[in-house]
Amino acid sequence: MIDGQQDEGATYAKISDVLAKHGLSARGGLQFDVDGPAVDGQNLKSLVLVGHVGSSHWPHFRRFQLAHGGRDPLDEWSKQVMEPIADAFSCAALYPFEKPWWPFQSWISQSEGLKASPLGILIHPEFGLWHGYRAALGFTRSIRLPEPSNLQHPCDHCEDRPCLSACPAGALDTGHFEVGRCRTYLADEMKSDGCLSQGCASRNACPVGNEYRYDDTQLRFHMAALTLPDRPGAKGQ
Repeated sequence: MIDGQQDEGATYAKISDVLAKHGLSARGGLQFDVDGPAVDGQNLKSLVLVGHVGSSHWPHFRRFQLAHGGRDPLDEWSKQVMEPIADAFSCAALYPFEKPWWPFQSWISQSEGLKASPLGILIHPEFGLWHGYRAALGFTRSIRLPEPSNLQHPCDHCEDRPCLSACPAGALDTGHFEVGRCRTYLADEMKSDGCLSQGCASRNACPVGNEYRYDDTQLRFHMAALTLPDRPGAKGQ
């Protein structure tokens, strides 16, 4: 919902508090001076990115998944959580997993300065590869946001690059992730048991942010998702 008469109570701190009840967090945002993205014919002036760190959201999602199932349960859960929050703050909920394909990668880069790892997942200097983005809240008025970050890219200072040699499928032999090789390997049950049950070997090999590593149930969920067709979205799940 977009409403020109925005809720004056929609502050970054209040948004963060509401998101925390669902295991989510505000992950910075952007101000648009002119020509902000248009939603329902109105240009946005402020954007708050919404994501998770580690498995913070996982217990909340699992309760939904066990009750509802569905082909894309994480996406459906995200919408179920975000739509009432957007209504409460009189703003729009935008998603990286459905049309129109919003430029989440660009927004994240501008807000937090994150860049992609060789796996294609955005890597954070503290959280490593164990974080993600589920939505953004768009406002047609300006709200006060934290200053954009310019975080260091951990891969620039990683000499050993263990992620490149850890992949049993050789999906990183060229220095970037070859999803076809990964999927071919995962289709062979005799070979793929380790990655499917314990998570991507290359992701696990990254030394950054190990304390935020997803729990095993979450790792298996994301590995199973690799068998699905590609969809645009933010790299970081």
